Amino acid sequence: MSTVRLYLLLLVGVLGLAGCGQDRSNSATEGSGDAPTATSSSAASAAPADTTAEQGLRVLVLGNSIAAGAGVSPQAAFPALLQQRVDSLGWNATIQNAGVSGETTAGGLQRIGWLLQNPVDVLVLELGGNDGLRGIDPAVTRKNLRGIIDTTLATSPEAQVLLAGMQIPPNLGQEYTRQFRQVYPEVARAYNRVTLIPFILQDVAGVDSLMQDDGIHPTAAGHRLVARTVWKQLRPILEQMRAQDPA
Repeated sequence: MSTVRLYLLLLVGVLGLAGCGQDRSNSATEGSGDAPTATSSSAASAAPADTTAEQGLRVLVLGNSIAAGAGVSPQAAFPALLQQRVDSLGWNATIQNAGVSGETTAGGLQRIGWLLQNPVDVLVLELGGNDGLRGIDPAVTRKNLRGIIDTTLATSPEAQVLLAGMQIPPNLGQEYTRQFRQVYPEVARAYNRVTLIPFILQDVAGVDSLMQDDGIHPTAAGHRLVARTVWKQLRPILEQMRAQDPA
């Protein structure tokens, strides 16, 4: 708990400077819903993949600057490391990184329909941290997360969702912090096809050697631990899917 607390304190100190990237939107109704303009290091991979039979399973990572790999090379970001793990096993699966720095849940809700032009087998949903930093009503964050999940399951009914939780500092008050913390488990409990990762930066937040100087983004070493945390939940899902459809 001490490392998490230190991370949250650091997050308060740098918020005014970094803000976790650009502010795309603060409500589910803002924006036109058009295909996004690529602005992050992972932008080239944000376009919908061509999911032909040869490409096998498709895992879509919808996230913010953590998924986008802010401050590290694209190859060092956790989605690329997940691809390395898949490849090392010889599995026919593609990890598509649709992370954009500064993304909120509202921005993700605007993008998800475009990203789902082709079916998805697993959605790794890593959004909400920027909502909390901006003081967005947790009820709005909850509604947007559910909207993203509902859209995904409507498009791909057999898909599984990994919901990556985030924690925020208490600078907006203990009550707001409590409400925000409840968002992720509440959303996960509402679905039988959603698995909760309680904290995406577990064992990383607050550790100097694993966090960049801004106190927000993981170093390359930190991303390796983030990938490990996600992989613990993702691997059994992919194994089950491969067992059901080994081709």
